[in-house]
Amino acid sequence: MSRKYLVAAALGLTVGMAHAQTIKVGFVDPLSGPFANVGQQGLRGYQLVVEEINARGGVNGQKFELVALDSKANPQEALNALKQLTDQGVRYVMQGNSSAVAAALSDGVAKHNQRNPARTILFLNYAAVDPALTNERCNFWHFRFDADADMKMQALTSYMAQQKKVQKVYLINQDYAFGHAVSKSAKEMLAKKRPDIKIVGDDLHPLGKVKDFAPYIAKIKAAGADSVVTGNWGADLALLVKAGKDAGLAVDYYTYYAGISGGPTAIGEAGVEHVKQISHWHANVGDPESDALVQAYRKRFPDSKDDFVWLASRNVIEMLAKAMETSKSTDPGKVALALEGMKLQTFTGEVTMRADNHQLLQPMFISTFTKAGKAGAKFDLERTGLAFRTDGRIEAKDTATETSCKMQRPRI
Repeated sequence: MSRKYLVAAALGLTVGMAHAQTIKVGFVDPLSGPFANVGQQGLRGYQLVVEEINARGGVNGQKFELVALDSKANPQEALNALKQLTDQGVRYVMQGNSSAVAAALSDGVAKHNQRNPARTILFLNYAAVDPALTNERCNFWHFRFDADADMKMQALTSYMAQQKKVQKVYLINQDYAFGHAVSKSAKEMLAKKRPDIKIVGDDLHPLGKVKDFAPYIAKIKAAGADSVVTGNWGADLALLVKAGKDAGLAVDYYTYYAGISGGPTAIGEAGVEHVKQISHWHANVGDPESDALVQAYRKRFPDSKDDFVWLASRNVIEMLAKAMETSKSTDPGKVALALEGMKLQTFTGEVTMRADNHQLLQPMFISTFTKAGKAGAKFDLERTGLAFRTDGRIEAKDTATETSCKMQRPRI
């Protein structure tokens, strides 16, 4: 991304051509700092899907206008961005990177809406997966389009339980809400499904501040682990895997985010057949429409050397448009009601937005890092010659978990 474009995003200038009848949608994610590459990749994905739906005519003649702001992966910075968006009259906010930021935005949006019932905002979360956001911290104005950490861990541990070679597991995660959730659910679910598996380490490290993971890798080797479970993302995952590769660590990595920006390049050949990922989509799910999306991103952003990774962003815009068409309104309250219980047919299957806690149910995939060109591995990632192939598919109905959400509903 050019310096000029970054400055525009940081200042909250609109991305794309603005015109009088546009529907402004805000994007708040890290566009600078250690996770900038992840935020920029997410922004490019949203540009693609917004342009796609605008090319179809938008919603009832109105086109979407994307407004990008830099959160720096910091809750206070994100709240400052939220204030700037509300000042610009933006009524829809999208965010995904950092559950700590998502929690701050969810609370901030709810408070704003309570104070300003005539200027409500809807928060569309495409990737922040702390289970609390759709459980004890749920609110009417928040909708999540990715599976939460527990839903993903349920699928991941079911797969691990079937692998006899998994005997000693080391947990390493970022020290914030999401990382804690990954650690907790991994211990609980593995104990239930495979009580013979030993947890030989459980580390939490500062988010985005560790430059050298060699000391952590030394602990993993000393513990005799054969498997590592991590929810790390961005630089924290890339640096972890790189340190493991440099130290000759021979383990299987069970990850949430190995496929996002920088991960495939950092993993490299050392990860072939050793790195697993749980995700709601990857480039090689095998559907022609999915293939077309991969190719469209590469054509639109030929210089980025990365790939489209967040199918959730496409579902956000498609379901938002459908809700506006169904409700015949762009008012966030009416749109929220239309989103509840909504079903959408996508190229991975049918997805459903739960009405009771605003959590999307969708198919999920377990995939393994391998060499591109093999069966099921058509598209490589980040031009590495390496790719993910599907090992298993979990149907949407099988991803649902119980919820403790007691949602307070406003009068609309």
